This record gives sequence, structure tokens and C-alpha cells, in this order.
Amino acid sequence: MTTCQPNDEPQPAADLGAAASNTASAGAGSPLLAVHHLSAVFANETGGLYALADLSFEIYPQQFVCVLGPSGSGKSTLLRLLAGLLKPTQGDVCYEGEVIDQRLAAARRNVGFVFQKANLMPWRTVSENILLPLELQKVPRDLAQSKVAELIQLVGLRGFEKARPRELSGGMAQRVAIARALAHDPDLLLLDEPFGSLDALTRERMGAELLRIWQARQKTVVMVTHSIAEALFLADRVLVLTSRPGRLRLDLTVDLPRPRHEDMRYTPQFGGLARQIRSAIERIE
Repeated sequence: MTTCQPNDEPQPAADLGAAASNTASAGAGSPLLAVHHLSAVFANETGGLYALADLSFEIYPQQFVCVLGPSGSGKSTLLRLLAGLLKPTQGDVCYEGEVIDQRLAAARRNVGFVFQKANLMPWRTVSENILLPLELQKVPRDLAQSKVAELIQLVGLRGFEKARPRELSGGMAQRVAIARALAHDPDLLLLDEPFGSLDALTRERMGAELLRIWQARQKTVVMVTHSIAEALFLADRVLVLTSRPGRLRLDLTVDLPRPRHEDMRYTPQFGGLARQIRSAIERIE
């Protein structure tokens, strides 16, 4: 078993205040996730595509963290590294003090992953799609069905248990994907631009629904998004990556009160945080 060392490297000068605030808000506990000098390079005909370079940060239990950055900055690659689906070229990702490798990740059941597309099985009903991970874990049928019913209630799909994916809207399909990811009760939920294909109003409604689900289950969440407003409305922290190869440009604490309400989007505090993120992104370009 490989263990991780504390991430005590100094932060870039521009990010010291945010990093200190995040540490304080996390309390004295240990991080759930620790990323140490993470780099990812993919081989190609020109010698290698550099996706991430020397990325370091920590995430504490029950935090909601959003990741922003230009297209191609390695955001999706980062999520796959956090899940143990990819092996880093350099550095490591630690989960509860242990270095994640693909063997260990395969043995763990405490990470849920939601992709931009719901990727539901078209021949299975809503209930059957949510049931799938429980079937793979051989959970007793009665217990599994009870969990599915609870999750359908949680994501607001009561009455659609027998519907098939072709009968669902995009937002409803993503609710099913979120419920499926929560079925095995993971500690960590990874979301890769889950509302990117939705229209603006549906996206806002789904953001509010995701907050409701997160408040009910209190999971640790890392979510990739391209929307500054969405990130601020949802997150405790926002990480901004540079253009490829992705490096950490900003680690911003979002000190908006919870529970969050839609009218917060129009407050001076929200606007000030949005300007900080936009300024960080503009420095990238």
C-alpha cells in the first residue's frame, strides 16, 4: 500500500489568500483528495500532448468544488485521474491518504461519475438504469429496489419509473444518471459538464436540483463546468485552470451563504466573485 505525504508546497503568490481561506474553512480534518504535482501527457505523433502540468491542491470531505478553464485545459482528464481511470505521467492522486492506482480504483466503490451525456441503456427503464450498479454489486433484490425507489424520489422522477430513455427530456435523463451514480452511496461524486447540452433555463433548474441533492446527501463533489455563474451558485471553491497544459491559476473560496437561492446571482457579492474568476480567465488568454 502506497501512502501520501501532506501537500505542503507553497502556493503561487496570487493564490495564497484563497488557499489559506480554504484550509481554514475545511477545519482540522484530513483531505479526502490530495493532488501532488500532477502531470498528464498523452503520446502522439509529434512527441506528446501535454494535458496537465504540476497541478497540486487538496479537497476536504463534503466540499463542493467546481473546475473552470478554457477548452482543452485538461479538466476532463483531471476528473478521470481523480477517479483512477487514467494513470498520471507524473505526480499522484491520493484518496484518504492512499495513492490511487487503476488496480485500487477498480476495487473501490466510493466514487460516482456523471458524464456530459447521460449514457443510459436505451432498453432499460428509469428504475432499471438506476438499479444496474446495485445488480453488479449483487445487492439483494429487495434492498436494491428500496434504494432505487429512494433515489427516484430524491431526484424528482417519481411517476417515471417505467419510462425509457427515449421518453425523457435531457434534464430528466441527467437526473437518472445522477441517481445511478449515487446508487452505491459513493463518498465522492465527479461530474463532467453534466448540464452542458441543456438549454439555459433547464440548466439553471438542474443546478438548483443538484444543490438540493447535494444538501440531502452531503457528498464531496468535483464538477467541471464552463459557466462562471453556475460554478459560483453551486460551489464552496472554484479552481481555474490555465490553457493547455492545465496549471492551477486560481483557487477561490466562494463565501456565499447557504442555502443558495436564485436571487443571489444578482447580488454585489456574487458579481464581485464572478469578476475575480473572469479576471483570472482573461489573464490566461
